[in-house]
Amino acid sequence: TYAIFLPGRAVDQIRNGIAYPSSGNKKGLNVKLVVSHGGLSVGPDGGSHQQIEDIAIMRAIPNFRVFIPADTFAVSKLTRLMANEYGPFYMRMARSNTPVVYSESQDFQIGKGITLRDGSDCTIAACGITVRMALEAADSLNQEGISCRVLDMFSIKPIDAELLEKAARETGGIVTCEDHNIMGGMGSAVAESVSERYPVPIKRIGAQDMFGESARDNEISLLLEKHGITSFNIAKQVKEIRGRKQ
Repeated sequence: TYAIFLPGRAVDQIRNGIAYPSSGNKKGLNVKLVVSHGGLSVGPDGGSHQQIEDIAIMRAIPNFRVFIPADTFAVSKLTRLMANEYGPFYMRMARSNTPVVYSESQDFQIGKGITLRDGSDCTIAACGITVRMALEAADSLNQEGISCRVLDMFSIKPIDAELLEKAARETGGIVTCEDHNIMGGMGSAVAESVSERYPVPIKRIGAQDMFGESARDNEISLLLEKHGITSFNIAKQVKEIRGRKQ
């Protein structure tokens, strides 16, 4: 179903009917929730259907694990991973086709991010449709002599705290980008983890505590641009973060 409907309308049933019940060492019921049409990239469905709060809602519910896959291969692998693991999961996909990032051989693990580019000057953390943007930004910055590490943080909960700490120590700054409100989303999860383990300057890119609006299919890129969710803005924020590094 649409992302706006499940966590938007059924959060009480999700919390008390799926996540809350426990039996022995089994926490929550063995239920997998898979949604599409997440984020501003829903476009023509308008602000009422552009779900940009779902990750904040779902990662706050105990026992749930939360994924945002970047492409079709990630969706396929994570679907199998969820099916073979007991417990409640939430996986959010986009409305439209997304560029291919991975190959069929890519391995995915619960709670483990993936390093797509290595770099030493700054880290870019992304998920879902913004992974391709992060890679494009890193390629552009590399032409200017700026070396960026790119992380796919598809596992929003549990977050890969060790990978983030390593990135913070080795690059000294992090820019996050997501198709979601910056409050409570992937960027918040990254900031929470890094602030407790190895604080560095962080800039979160996403919807700035505001709703979306309608956009035709050929205008979705303009809507994302309005909220700064572009490879150009990622590159811009990387440069600003580098200026804040100690």
